Amino acid sequence: MNHDSNQSTDREHPDDLVARIRSVRAGEATTVDRLEGMLSRIDTVDPALNAFHEVLGEDARRHAESIDARLAAGDDPGPLAGAIVAVKDNLCTTEGRTTCSSKMLEHYRSPFEATAVERLRNAGATIVGKTNLDEFAMGSSSENCAWGPVRNPHGVDRVPGGSSGGSAAAVAADCADVALGSDTGGSIRQPAAFCGCVGFKPTYGRISRYGLVAFGSSLDQIGPIGRSVRDASLLYEVMAGVDPHDATTSELPVESPLSEGTIDLRGLRVGIPREHVTDENHPGVTERFAETLDTLRSAGVTIVDVDLPLTHHGISTYYVIAPAEASSNLSRYDGIRYGHRAEALPGEGLEELYARTRSEGFGPEVRRRIMLGTYVLSAGYYDAYYTRALKVRRLIKQEFDGVFSQCDVLLGPTTPTPAFRLGADLDPVSMYLNDVYTVNANIAGIPAISIPGGFVEDEGDALPVGLHLQAPAFAESLLLRTASAVEATHART
Repeated sequence: MNHDSNQSTDREHPDDLVARIRSVRAGEATTVDRLEGMLSRIDTVDPALNAFHEVLGEDARRHAESIDARLAAGDDPGPLAGAIVAVKDNLCTTEGRTTCSSKMLEHYRSPFEATAVERLRNAGATIVGKTNLDEFAMGSSSENCAWGPVRNPHGVDRVPGGSSGGSAAAVAADCADVALGSDTGGSIRQPAAFCGCVGFKPTYGRISRYGLVAFGSSLDQIGPIGRSVRDASLLYEVMAGVDPHDATTSELPVESPLSEGTIDLRGLRVGIPREHVTDENHPGVTERFAETLDTLRSAGVTIVDVDLPLTHHGISTYYVIAPAEASSNLSRYDGIRYGHRAEALPGEGLEELYARTRSEGFGPEVRRRIMLGTYVLSAGYYDAYYTRALKVRRLIKQEFDGVFSQCDVLLGPTTPTPAFRLGADLDPVSMYLNDVYTVNANIAGIPAISIPGGFVEDEGDALPVGLHLQAPAFAESLLLRTASAVEATHART
């Protein structure tokens, strides 16, 4: 079936990245002027949000000046010339620190740069600062941060989601054009939904993880947060592709997803997982999603009800695999080679110093996951937990493969609820369930995106919610073109 559409991708989005880049290239604005506007905005609103851990003002000014000089000389600095980008603080940069929002790395300065960041700089982007996150990307609310919680621009008593909450809040508050996040179980898409942004997680292996401080190495993926699908697509094109520094990157060619226009929704088969549309969802989430389905039916979409019975096994599978990998990855932080080191006490042995250093350097959620991961990898429990989780992971991947034989893409709510309140007394399991609809995309390694799905009322507040689309592995072009078409239906309603 041919889903091509002649619809132009050049429709005007006055607030999206492409429009802002065009204004710089047309001489209507300069990169320096745009940067100064962002820095002023950060000074004004970020004290209430805490989205940024470090603002790279002087470094960013030097880079912006160099971009403007190249444009004035008739050079082409790259497709992102004029773009102001924020970077999650678990991505290594040679400017500023890379702390992972942890006291363990409070003073760490990386001698190298993440491939994704380097490719953005080479494309002309100016990095404005490093954003806060749940410590070592472990969390769903951006409250587990050594520098205090991040707050949602749509309500400062609400969480922005996590772990890329600082990046999503920065974009939502117009403190950056776009931002980079990392996604291990929903950490780009969930905060994008809570903050009313677009958040895109590509297929595992599409974007190099070199320079991303590892949490769950078989699950982690870098991706963009922006105002539109077109923002996400542009950054994806710049960052994606094989990298000799990361053996897991795919050698498949990277397409330009929106170059052929958005997809024709007529006849497109959109699968709706029954397990994602339940009475457990917030009433507003259910209502907004039902309205979206009505709009898509009117546009000619074929709605297909599908089953993903392993949906609720994803959380338990994830919370065996991810902590196991985290336990291994974080073992290097001992305070001896680098990182926080406790003051040695008289007569104290090395093991005691290690233990005290790690207890002081890591927050409670990170310690919880390290202990959980160490337990499931220990003798006597490895087969019972870790090996079994890997078997369920394979079944989840097979389940997605089967469902995609029935439909082109999957659609559901990104989260069961809108953003909850800061300090909500959620036990760890309830907190983990915020990722119930997002985590299986990481387990299966498939691409997924959250786009704004409207607003709902919750305790007197109007809060954004997200629509979650998933596609087969390496079908980024299909996913982004479909997301752009669905985005356009919301713009018209």
